[in-house]
Amino acid sequence: MTEPTQYSRPFRVLGLQQVAIGAPDKSRLRALWVDLLGLTIAGEYTSEAENVSEDICHLGAGRAQVELDLMQPLRADAKPAVHIPPLNHIGLWVDDLHAAVDWLTRQGVRFAPGGIRRGASGHEVCFIHPRPSEASPLCGEGVLIELVQAPLEGPA
Repeated sequence: MTEPTQYSRPFRVLGLQQVAIGAPDKSRLRALWVDLLGLTIAGEYTSEAENVSEDICHLGAGRAQVELDLMQPLRADAKPAVHIPPLNHIGLWVDDLHAAVDWLTRQGVRFAPGGIRRGASGHEVCFIHPRPSEASPLCGEGVLIELVQAPLEGPA
């Protein structure tokens, strides 16, 4: 492994893109985040392959806007279990997702299966695995981390 430095890294993390929270029933999440705290639901996403039904909310505006995903599994007994742990993942805007994945892989970072793909918000995404493997010892140390390709003009 090479020693990472601010000069050798071929990408930059630009900011927090999202926080995803899961529960067995997202209506309980909605009761807090939407009904009591006043967030609005900006969209919805459902995926059988990802075993998820989610409400997409936004906090803030402009470049400071952060997505908050309220998720529940479509089937409680299926994988992935998007409600375990309840803080499912955090998403980070990056300026060059392909360069980030290539470089981080060479540094020994473990990525979740699926590679780079289109995410719920339409951006290219890839996930850093929460646990290490023998071949890839660096990981999110218990936290699933989503790397999200920022739009050319930067995070909206």
